Amino acid sequence: MSAVRKFWPLLTGMHRYEKTLSTRGRGHDVLIDAPILAYLIETSHGRILYDVGCDYSKIADPQRRQQYYENPVFPFGPPQMSEEQKLSSRLATLGLQPTDVDLVFLGHLHFDHAGGLCDMRHADIHVHAFELEAARAQADEAYFPDDFHGEYRWNIRDTEYDVAPGIRAIESPGHTAGHMSMWIEMPKGPPILLCGDAADLGENLSDEVAPGLCWQDRTDLAVSSIRKLKRLSEETGAELWPNHDLAFFRKHDCFPKFRE
Repeated sequence: MSAVRKFWPLLTGMHRYEKTLSTRGRGHDVLIDAPILAYLIETSHGRILYDVGCDYSKIADPQRRQQYYENPVFPFGPPQMSEEQKLSSRLATLGLQPTDVDLVFLGHLHFDHAGGLCDMRHADIHVHAFELEAARAQADEAYFPDDFHGEYRWNIRDTEYDVAPGIRAIESPGHTAGHMSMWIEMPKGPPILLCGDAADLGENLSDEVAPGLCWQDRTDLAVSSIRKLKRLSEETGAELWPNHDLAFFRKHDCFPKFRE
């Protein structure tokens, strides 16, 4: 029986970039607006966050923004995050504090998914072993070392597993070395399958197009993961949720209300 009670998609910022970052080889000179999302899941065993968005201080402070985002090493430019979109602000709207989150599950460790860890030192942090290894080795420019260095309560896994009753961690490497998606059995309606950055856009799923940024250029691994997620969706009736698709997000945004 699923332990899931409530589910919120949380908009924590926006990022504008060339579409080729989401669809490999497609969208040159086309700019898209991509939501930066986290997902809050309330269960009978506690609260779980899938991803934690960006580090607000790196965006709000001009010197830090220049250091991390406005330099030749980082080609994507700075995201936009308002005070209202801070993860702590989103939680406060629900009457919660960061300490009310018990477990953080990181699909991967890029800046727009792991930056908010600075507010989550109290929580258990789940991540794939290959992902933490690749991040610490600076496998690509989207890893910011100080996002995940320091004293954290790491729970490092190297396989698929049940995070809680009705919540399953799904291996989906390709975009990064240890990328993980999440299958969620909802109390009402079909399950939700959070693709993470295995599929930024609905187009990645429908056309089986790899993300623009792939670990060691393993587009074959990325496409294999997309097909795996589609099979799991077909087998379980789960809704596939692409992670940076603004049109999809707008159709499914319910905050501060929740899905159940």
